[in-house]
Amino acid sequence: MADLYSIPIETADGKASSLEAYKGKLLLVVNTASQCGFTKQYKGLEALYNSYKARGLVVLGFPCNQFGNQEPGSNEEIQTFCTLNFGVSFPVYAKLDVNGPAAHPLFVELKRRAPGLLGTEGIKWNFTKFLISRDGKAVKRFAPKDTPESLQAEIEQML
Repeated sequence: MADLYSIPIETADGKASSLEAYKGKLLLVVNTASQCGFTKQYKGLEALYNSYKARGLVVLGFPCNQFGNQEPGSNEEIQTFCTLNFGVSFPVYAKLDVNGPAAHPLFVELKRRAPGLLGTEGIKWNFTKFLISRDGKAVKRFAPKDTPESLQAEIEQML
């Protein structure tokens, strides 16, 4: 089992990073998109982040353009969109792939630990959410249609 905290990720401004800084936190990892029917969930994700960050929740956005070309912008354009339209203050990382041969290792591991309706082979659409326990071991997957608000009971339980 890969250590989720050591998997390399890229910040929106192109710097190498990892989830190491979030060890001990409850993480909600979401593949996001700016032109999706679920894009309005950014508002709910920001509300969750603001409500629970003091208790240890961190929301992490990972833009993806694999579903209907719904995230065509550059990393800089995505950051601007999220800030101006939804006041997003949680970290939004560099655009990546979540499915296929170029799928990012973080999402390969998340899919393996929490298979969805399509099994470990795929994420169905943007705004699929993965809740990762404070110890980085337990992972629960939520569908794009599951609103951020609907995750509150699960978050409360894991905090």
